[in-house]
Amino acid sequence: MIENSMFEEEPDVVDLAKEPCLHPLEPDEVEYEPRSSRLLVRGLGEHEIDDDEEDYESSAKLLGMSFMNRSSGLRNNMSVYRQNPNGSCSVPSTRTMVVCTVVLVIAVSLIMAIYLLPKCTFSKEGCHKKNHTMELIYPLATNGKLFPWAKIRLPPDVVPLHYDLVLQPNLTTLKFAGSVKIVVNIVHVTWKIVLHSSGLNITKATITSAGGHQAKPVEFLEYPLHDQIAVMAPEALLVGQNYTVNIEYSSNLSDTYYGFYKISYKDENSKQRWFAATQFEPLAARSAFPCFDEPAFKATFLIKIKRDEKLSTLSNMPKKATTPVTNGIVQDEFFVSLKMSTYLVAFVVADLKNISRETNGSLVSVYAIPQHLNQVGYALNTAVKLLEFYQKYFFINYPLEKLDLVAIPDFQSGAMENWGLITFRETTLLFDSNTSSARDKKLITAVIAHELAHQWFGNLVTMEWWNDLWLNEGFATFMEYFAMEEIFPELHSDEDLLNLIFKAMMKDSLNSSHPVSSAVQSSEQIEEMFDALSYIKGASLLLMLKHYLTKDVFQAGIEVYLHNHNYGSARSDDLWDSMNEITNGTLDVKKLMKTWILHKGFPLVTVVRKGKNISVQQEKFLYRVEPENWTSDASYLWHIPLTYITSSCNFTHCTNAYLLDQKSAVIELPEEVEWIKFNVDMNGYYIVHYAEDWKTLIDLLKKNHTALSPKDRANLINNIFNLAGLGKESLEKAFELIDYLNKESSTAPLTQALFQLSLIYSLLEKKGEQQLAARVMHRIEHLLGDKIDQQRWTDDGTLSERELRSTLLAFACTHNMRNCRTTATEMFEKWMKSNGTMSLPSDVMKAIFTAGAKSSNGWEFLLKTYSSSVSEAEKSKMIEALASTEDVRKLIWLMQNSLEGEVIRAQELSHIIATVSQSLPGYLLAWDFVKENWEKLTRKFHLGSYTIQNIISSSTSQFATKAHLLEVKSFFESKSEESSQLHCVKEAIDTIQLNIQWMERNLAKLQELL
Repeated sequence: MIENSMFEEEPDVVDLAKEPCLHPLEPDEVEYEPRSSRLLVRGLGEHEIDDDEEDYESSAKLLGMSFMNRSSGLRNNMSVYRQNPNGSCSVPSTRTMVVCTVVLVIAVSLIMAIYLLPKCTFSKEGCHKKNHTMELIYPLATNGKLFPWAKIRLPPDVVPLHYDLVLQPNLTTLKFAGSVKIVVNIVHVTWKIVLHSSGLNITKATITSAGGHQAKPVEFLEYPLHDQIAVMAPEALLVGQNYTVNIEYSSNLSDTYYGFYKISYKDENSKQRWFAATQFEPLAARSAFPCFDEPAFKATFLIKIKRDEKLSTLSNMPKKATTPVTNGIVQDEFFVSLKMSTYLVAFVVADLKNISRETNGSLVSVYAIPQHLNQVGYALNTAVKLLEFYQKYFFINYPLEKLDLVAIPDFQSGAMENWGLITFRETTLLFDSNTSSARDKKLITAVIAHELAHQWFGNLVTMEWWNDLWLNEGFATFMEYFAMEEIFPELHSDEDLLNLIFKAMMKDSLNSSHPVSSAVQSSEQIEEMFDALSYIKGASLLLMLKHYLTKDVFQAGIEVYLHNHNYGSARSDDLWDSMNEITNGTLDVKKLMKTWILHKGFPLVTVVRKGKNISVQQEKFLYRVEPENWTSDASYLWHIPLTYITSSCNFTHCTNAYLLDQKSAVIELPEEVEWIKFNVDMNGYYIVHYAEDWKTLIDLLKKNHTALSPKDRANLINNIFNLAGLGKESLEKAFELIDYLNKESSTAPLTQALFQLSLIYSLLEKKGEQQLAARVMHRIEHLLGDKIDQQRWTDDGTLSERELRSTLLAFACTHNMRNCRTTATEMFEKWMKSNGTMSLPSDVMKAIFTAGAKSSNGWEFLLKTYSSSVSEAEKSKMIEALASTEDVRKLIWLMQNSLEGEVIRAQELSHIIATVSQSLPGYLLAWDFVKENWEKLTRKFHLGSYTIQNIISSSTSQFATKAHLLEVKSFFESKSEESSQLHCVKEAIDTIQLNIQWMERNLAKLQELL
C-alpha cells in the first residue's frame, strides 16, 4: 500500500551482466517502461548508444557513470598529428606510427569481414536472426538480491485455486499471527511464484508438489515498492501441476482503515473495548495474508480464526465448528467459500449481538455492539425485502446459506459488500425511531440496496481489473435506485439519483475528468477510480440504456450477463455482448455504449425549432478554463438516445425517441407544437440548450409548471445555470426561469434551485462581495420565504415533504432567514434545560442543533451530549452543528480532535472539513488544516481514496482568486509526484480557475440583476 511505498527510496539498480543470476530469467520478464515508472528493466545493445544517446546518458547517470566526461575525454584524444605554428607538420613519433599501423590492420580486417558477411546484411529487410543478448536490469529485494519481477501486475504463470488461512488476532497486544496454505496451478513453466504481501513479517515459507508429502523450505524475496514477494522454487514448476505454498507470518493490527484493523469503542459501562475488522477493497487483503491480490485471481477460501472465548467471530461463510485450543482460546472454522476475489474476503472479531430471519433458504442477520441492538430492526426488514427482490429480478438465487450485515463502530466508507459478511458504518445501518429522520431512513435503505446488489454485480461476476470498476459500482448504484423505486416508492429515491447525476456532471465537465473505463496501474490510480464517475455516471449510463432498450430487453440482457460470467470475471465488452444477444442485430449496443464508456465528458445538444422541423446538433460540453492545457474533442461523436415530449402530448407514454449518431440531424414532427422538452425526466446523460426556445419554456413554467414533471423542471433549472456558466446563455435568463418557484411544491426543482443559488452566494461571500451575497440571499427569501414559513417543526407528512422540511429549515436557520433561528434556539434551550432528555422532532433536529451551537454554552453542551449519546443518527446531526460554529478556536479543535480520533472518530473528519469549509470564518481554516496535516491525512486515509478526494475538493472549492489558485498549485507541486498527479488535485485546480472565470464573467451582470 502507499504507506509502505510512498516514502521508499529509489531502489538500487543492478547490472545483470555483472551479477550472478540466482535463477533463470524467463523471456517474458524483459520489459520496457518509461524511466519515470521506476520499473528498472532496460536493454542496451552496443549499437543502441548512438541511436538514443540521451536515453543512454540518463541510464548511465543511474549507474553512477559520467557519460559526458567520458565523451569529452574521447574527443580530446582524437587527433594524432599536431600542426606546428608555422603551418608545417612535425614528423610522427614512434608511438604515433605504431598506432597508425594498428588502425591500418583493423581497417583491413573490417573490409575482409564485410566481404565475407552474407548479402542479406545490406538488404532492406536485413537478416532474420535471434535477438542479441540483452543486459537486464532488475530491482533489488530487501535482502540485496535480485527480485525476479518488475511489473506492478502479477505474472500470469501461476494461478491460485484455494487458500487455507489460519489467523490469531490478539486484542490485548493488538497484533496478529497467521499462516496460509495456497494451492496454485502452473500455467507456464516457471521457477518463481510472485504474489502480494504488505507489511507482513514472514518467518517461514515452504512449497509442496502435488502428491508430495514433504514440504521443502524455499527462499523468498520481498519487494515492498510493489507489495510483492517471490517464492523461489528449488526446481522448475511444471505446467498443469498443482503446488502448495505454505507461509507463516505476523503483523500488527492496522491503525488505518485498511487491511485487518483495530477499533476502540466504549461499552455500556463506558469501559474501553477493542474490535477487529477488515476492509480489503481495493488492495489491502495483502496486508492481512500473502495472496494473489488482483480481482481476476479468484479462488476458494477456508478460514480458521483463533479467539478469546468471550468474543465472537464472523466471516464470509457460516461457522462449521468451534474447538478449544488452549486455556481461554478457541478456534472457529468456517465452511469453504465459493470462488471469489481476495478483496471480498472478510472477518470480524468482537463482542456482538444480532437478530435474524430466514428467507428462501438463507439466514439474514444484522449484528451490532450490544448497546445498539435495539436499532437494527429496520435494517433486517429492509435487507430481507431487497434480497427477495433481487433474486426474482436476476433469476439467480443468492448462493450462500447466510448473509450478515454488521455495524462497525469506526469505518471509513459507507459500507463494504464482502460476500456473505457486509460491513457498514453505524449511521448507514442503525435506525433509531426517536432520532433518525426521513433522510436517515432513505440513506440506510439506499446503502443496504447498494451492497445487496453487489452480491451479484461484483461478487458473483467481478470486473477483471480496476479499469472497469464501474461494472461493479455503476451497476450497484443503478440497481440501488431501481430497487428502491420498485419496493419503497414512498421514499422518492429517484430525486436523490437526479441530484447525484447533476453533481457528477459538474465533475465530468472539467478537463481533468476521465473516462468511466480508464487504464489504471498504481495504487493511487486504483483508489481514485472510486469516484462519482464510476458510481454515478456509470449508473446514469445504465439508466439511459434501460430506457432506450426498454426495461424487459435490459433485464434479459442482465440475466444473460450474470449467467455467462458467474463465478468469473468480466470486461465492459462482455456486458454489451450479452445485451447484443437479446437485441439480436436490431441494435449494436456495444457500438452505442463505447462512445460513452471510453470517452470523458458528455454532449451538449442544441435544439432549434422551425415549424415542424427540429434541428439538433451535438458538441462536447466543456468548461475551457485553461486554453493551453485544453484537449480538444471537437470531432468526437456520441451516439445519443434522445427523448422528447411536446405540447401535443406530454404524458410519460408519449415519450418519443431518436438516436443522434451524427453531428447534427433534423427531426420532423407530425405537426407544429407550442413547445418541446428534450431529455425526458433527465433519463439521458446530456445537457440541452434550447436556443430561442428558452423563452417558450420560461413562459410555460410561469403559466402551467405542472405541464412538465418535477424531474423535468429540475432538469431545466440545472441546464440553464450550467449554460450560463459556460457563457452559452445569460445569467439573467437563468434567474428569469426560476421566478416561477414561489408556486413550486416539489422537492427536486426546489432543491436544485437552492443548490445553484447557494453556489453563487458562497462564491460572492468568500470573494468579499458581502453586499451582493446578501442580495442573492434576499432573492432566495423572495422565492422561498413563503415556503419556509409554511414548514411546521414536527415530523408530520410524507417522507418527501419531511425531507423538504429538513432542507428548507436547515438552510433558513444557517442564513438567519425569517424567524427560523429564533424558533430553533428556543427549542434548543428547552432541550438543554431537560439535559437532553426532551424528545426533538428528528427531521428538524439538525436545524435546532445548528442554531444552539451558535452560543458558546450551547456548543459545549452539544459536545458533552455527543460523547454520551448512543444514537449514531443523533451524533451525526450534532457533528454537523458543532462544525457550523463561527468560533475559530472551536473549529480548529474539532478538526484536530477528529484527526486524532479520540473524542470524535476520524471517520467524521472529511464531513467536518466540508462543513467548516462552507462558512466564512472556516473556509481558510479548513485549507490551512489540510496543508499542515497532509502527511497525517494521507497516512490515515491513503492517497487517492474517496476520503482524500472529498477533503481536497471541499477545502478548495470556495476559492475564486488567482492568489489562492497559485497557492493550491504550489502546495501540491511541492508534494510527491503521486500527490500532484491525482485527478482530484487537477479537478480542484480546474474548479478554482472556473470560479475565477465565472466571477470575471458575471460579477457586473449580477450587480445589475440584483
